[in-house]
Amino acid sequence: MAETRTLEDLRGLAKVESKPEAAETKIDAQGRSYATGKRKNAVARVWLKPGSGRMVINGRDSNTYFARPVLRMLLAQPFLVANRSEQYDVWCTVKGGGLSGQAGAVRHGISRALTYYEPGLRPVLKSGGFLTRDSRVVERKKYGKAKARRSFQFSKR
Repeated sequence: MAETRTLEDLRGLAKVESKPEAAETKIDAQGRSYATGKRKNAVARVWLKPGSGRMVINGRDSNTYFARPVLRMLLAQPFLVANRSEQYDVWCTVKGGGLSGQAGAVRHGISRALTYYEPGLRPVLKSGGFLTRDSRVVERKKYGKAKARRSFQFSKR
């Protein structure tokens, strides 16, 4: 039969303090933290370790891989928000999608890897929206339509 509790029992439960568990750092044997970032159809595998701020993407420097300044700015955002500019080296591989999606995927991966290396940065990055995976993807084309929603031009003749 169901156990009945009195009001005093419930008050006793409220007095028990529940401390949130301190988040643990996730670092491998080489002293790096690893995270996966995604955006549209792009997937980035990111390794982060303390260093001089060097960023290598698919074996190339970030300035040559992402030639547009807007994309390079995207990559630097997590470090600027966390006040960790030029303190970490980033090495990553990214596949799929276009350059814009790849830059977004790398940014997402950098943000996640930062939280694994320094769990105290999670609230700052979370409030900035860097840890949320942008779920917007291209809508599929439907039959009987020119594109996803656009109809063919109507003609009376």
